[in-house]
Amino acid sequence: MFVLLFCLPHNHSYNTSHFLLCSELHCITGQTFDKILIANRGEIACRVMKTCHKMGIQTVAVHSDVDASAVHVKMANEAVCVGPAPTSKSYLNMDAIMDAVRATGAQAVHPGYGFLSENKEFAKRLVSITQNRAHAYFHTLYCRYPVMIKASAGGGGKGMRIAWNDEETREGFRFSSQEAASSFGDDRLLIEKFIDNPRHIEIQVLADKHGNALWLNERECSIQRRNQKVVEEAPSTFLDAATRRAMGEQAVQLAKAVQYSSAGTVEFLVDSNKNFYFLEMNTRLQVEHPITECITGLDLVEQMIRVAKGYKLQHKQEDIPINGWAIESRVYAEDPYKSFGLPSIGRLSRYQEPLNLSNVRVDSGIQEGSDISIYYDPMISKLVTYGATRAEALASMEDALDNYVIRGVTHNISLLREIITHPRFISGDISTNFLPEVYPDGFKGHQLEADSRRELLAAAAALHITAQLRSQRVLGDLRVSSSPVECSHWELCVELEEGRHHVDVTKSGKVYTVEMDGVKVEVDGQWNLASPLLPLAINGTHRMLQCLSRDASGKIVLQYLGTSFKVRVLSKLAAQLNSYMPEKVPEDTSSLLRSPMPGAVVTVSVKPGDSVAEGQEICVIEAMKMQNSLTAARQAKVKSVHCKPGETVGEGDLLVELE
Repeated sequence: MFVLLFCLPHNHSYNTSHFLLCSELHCITGQTFDKILIANRGEIACRVMKTCHKMGIQTVAVHSDVDASAVHVKMANEAVCVGPAPTSKSYLNMDAIMDAVRATGAQAVHPGYGFLSENKEFAKRLVSITQNRAHAYFHTLYCRYPVMIKASAGGGGKGMRIAWNDEETREGFRFSSQEAASSFGDDRLLIEKFIDNPRHIEIQVLADKHGNALWLNERECSIQRRNQKVVEEAPSTFLDAATRRAMGEQAVQLAKAVQYSSAGTVEFLVDSNKNFYFLEMNTRLQVEHPITECITGLDLVEQMIRVAKGYKLQHKQEDIPINGWAIESRVYAEDPYKSFGLPSIGRLSRYQEPLNLSNVRVDSGIQEGSDISIYYDPMISKLVTYGATRAEALASMEDALDNYVIRGVTHNISLLREIITHPRFISGDISTNFLPEVYPDGFKGHQLEADSRRELLAAAAALHITAQLRSQRVLGDLRVSSSPVECSHWELCVELEEGRHHVDVTKSGKVYTVEMDGVKVEVDGQWNLASPLLPLAINGTHRMLQCLSRDASGKIVLQYLGTSFKVRVLSKLAAQLNSYMPEKVPEDTSSLLRSPMPGAVVTVSVKPGDSVAEGQEICVIEAMKMQNSLTAARQAKVKSVHCKPGETVGEGDLLVELE
């Protein structure tokens, strides 16, 4: 028999469970589950497995065929393939997952978040006793615009659109329902009033089956793009003790009212006057749960397992502390220069987490060599730092981002670093509109000022000379024994963006002195060119740079202050000769519509000969379960169409050509 382990709330629309018991068990004091199946992938699957193994519980992983070598599969005691790469045929395949439960004898299922974690049908299929539970229903709010259109079966920003008029409502329903079906296997939607420019603050709750419930403080989740969280912190800089208590007590009242048992999150929108409005309750583990664990000392997955087995909570409300501060940055395989983050795919050719630093935690489900595909969420990891104060946690996050090595895919570390170092974020002056307000023209990376520009130019010049000197040696000896004494002075030309800078460089020991425009910059460092990290002291200030690439023509790509900069270093003579080289004429792209990201073509709305207006939809591309409408940049006639529905396209592929 299958019975429910985590009781669903009775007579309430939050009819879902985070833990589902898969065989009839008898509660024996001191005994926990022997085997749990984790119906998810990536970092959350790894996260749950770590706690299960700590508790002595065996784990079963499910995976798609392309995830056969994934980290969560390697961590598990057993693994079962549940289908091919598309989520609808694997991680959303209830039949295959139920077969895996039966075949492995798993006693419980942990669905993580996303996929089937909030799917009521999945819960029903795991129980044999028909329960009289209320059907989830959602009332359309007949109110003035704007409204929020949301998927009823999940979160994470998928299946979510803001509509300001009737046309956007129709378009929002179309895209939201399609994304919801693709991501959660359920295309039902709800509509609610949208509150403009609020903070998004949530309360973590924990409840048992004996009527006990706690609130574990708040998480500030206002930094978002496309309604998906990017940076979270706990506690919030905005809440005072009275507001925190009021929100916590109301969250606990809600959990008790629906007889909820497990870890859950009650989300609120908070206005500038600290008025708070109920948004939704997520009856599952949240992506950002680690920051709550950092400031409370509780392992939420362990608490969920204990509650599921029937134990009472071990703590009382007065036992829940706020110890220090914790910040989480969601590291994604995304291009932050495109709409604050369009997906990127590829293989992690080099991957090194900054775990050598203190007060750093990385929850990930990948390793060097892992593939980031179009089929799943592009999250690489959750990077968490903590400290006694917010300033300490922020400083640790800055160092961790600088020391995080990711090669093979485009990532969003540049955006994350700019967010946490921005004066508005540091002061706590944030809202859900932070990104569009701070970057109204889109994210452009770190903007160099005079001092930082000189630092970058000096570092590039010093790196170029270091590489040049190393190429003259074999195993520490000069290649040609008759060579003169090593040079200690160079005249170089360093090109950065549209500027050319003439620099004089001298070397004494490990220290380079770079002079440009009458200003001297000293660069000292551990010049290990085999390492992806370049720890430097520039005029006495510690900087961690990364050399992403360099070639014989003097082109160097450096990651500096989180952003990648293309630099070219030439000798004085080479720079003079290079001025005679013809410049490459850029491609005229005004008539070409190219895919801004890798993905799958969902629809094509035009054919050759059609006339299109500026802003008219031409096609829809889906990547990582998010659908993106591509429109015409100008009024024109369609010359040719190079794609069709169902095809997979790469970033930059030609889709449609206009006359």
